[in-house]
Parts: sequence; structure tokens; C-alpha cells
Amino acid sequence: MLTAQVGNSPASGDDLRSAVIFFASFDETVKADIAGGQATLNTRSNHPTEPGRFVFDSGFNEQVFRISKDKGISGGALEVVDVLPNNGRIYFPAQGNLPFDPKGWNGALSVWCKTDPNQLLKTTFCDPIQITEKGANNGGLWFDFNNAKPRDMRHGAFPAVPTKEKPIAEDDPKAPIVLVPKIDWKADAWHHVVLTWSGFDTGKSDAVSQIYIDSKLIGAIRDCPIAMQWDLEKTGIYVAVNYIGLLDELAIFRRALSANEVLRLYREPAFLK
Repeated sequence: MLTAQVGNSPASGDDLRSAVIFFASFDETVKADIAGGQATLNTRSNHPTEPGRFVFDSGFNEQVFRISKDKGISGGALEVVDVLPNNGRIYFPAQGNLPFDPKGWNGALSVWCKTDPNQLLKTTFCDPIQITEKGANNGGLWFDFNNAKPRDMRHGAFPAVPTKEKPIAEDDPKAPIVLVPKIDWKADAWHHVVLTWSGFDTGKSDAVSQIYIDSKLIGAIRDCPIAMQWDLEKTGIYVAVNYIGLLDELAIFRRALSANEVLRLYREPAFLK
């Protein structure tokens, strides 16, 4: 169910800065400036001979992921120039870097993107951000570009499913997705995306997950229970999955953000530095 309701409670700059639990400016290095957990990236790839298994490595391919100085929305930016082999993807470990609480939690994520999803991307699907332990539709919080022509952007907040139970398909009309049809982003323009959520893992049917693009509320998933049930030691904040282009100013907050706070981050890209 999509809605356009949002709170507008004001907050001071100190309130917003103090809500940050993780922040990567990508000005100088491919690592986080602020982190409650690991500040550096790891890489996950498909096992070359055993289907369904993954290989985890510390670090990342510096030929594919690098800092492009002075090309960010503010300072430098993470530049991604290719797709990793074996379905490879980079991630920040979630332990300490997310405000997850199995008894109930809120949060938000902010990131700037510069890409042309219809011209630059090489794969059928691309997730600029995906947070999950088991998969996109099994305890997955994300936004992506799909395989439509032209591509759509989608925001998903899929609850975890019990063992041996089949997750809801992403193309199911009842799937917890906000659809943003026919994205027309161009490679020379920056766009700001914010996900903000509340009521996760409470067991109640009042969870909300919203997506803003360029400070505008696009839609929300609401009126349903959303429980991620993550084991944070196995959960990743996956960044730039099959993405080509620039990413900048990645921030995660320990609480949901108001519309005014989203607007401030949009108007002041360097605000958190």
C-alpha cells in the first residue's frame, strides 16, 4: 500500500548529526568516516564450484571501486567502473553500523547517486543499496533499478520468512515494494535518495518504510508487519551492487528522519561533514 503521509517535526542540526551511526563521505578513501563497527569494505562472491555457497574476502577490487576526487556532490565520491565477476558485491559489515534491535527499531539511510540506469548499467538488476542477511526478498531493505525498458526504480522492505517457507516474489502485486516507473536519470546529474523506516521487528502491523527522491516523498510501504530478524554478524550493507557511476555521502541514522530533515540533507549535501 502506497501513501504520501509523513511527519514534519523540526530538529536542530545537532540532533540530526547526533543521529548518525555510520557515515562515508568518500572524500579521500573507500571507507567510513564514522562507524560503530567495521569501517572498511569486504567482498562476497559466488563460490566457483559449489552453487548456493559464497566466498567472503576482506577488502575490495581497487580497479573497480575507487575515489574520484572533487567529482562528488561534495568533495570526492566513490566511482564504480565495472561489474565484479561471480556475482561479486562489496559490503560494510552491519554489526555496529546499523541501529537494529530485535525488539523493535527505526532508522534511515541517505545517499547521493550519479548514473544513467538506462545507458550505463550492464546487468538486468542493480542495487545501489541493499541491506540483508539472506536475500532481497527475505529480510531485505533496498532500492534498485529493475530490468524494464526504460528501467524502473523500486524500494523494497521485505520481512524475513520462516525456514523452508517461500518468500513472496518481487513481482507479486502484494509485494512490499514502492515502484517508481521509468527512471530518466542522466549521467551528468546527481540525485538524492533517502529511505526512512519505523516500527520494524515489533511484531505489530504498523511498520512504515518510505522513499524520498530529491527531497520528495515518492511512496511508502505501511500497514504491515516488517521484521528483518537479522543476525548482524551475517548481515551486510551492500553498496553499488552491479552499479556503474558515482555514489557519495552515504549515511545511516539511528532513527527515522522527518521531511524537514530529508530536505536539509538535500539542500546541504555537505551537512554531515
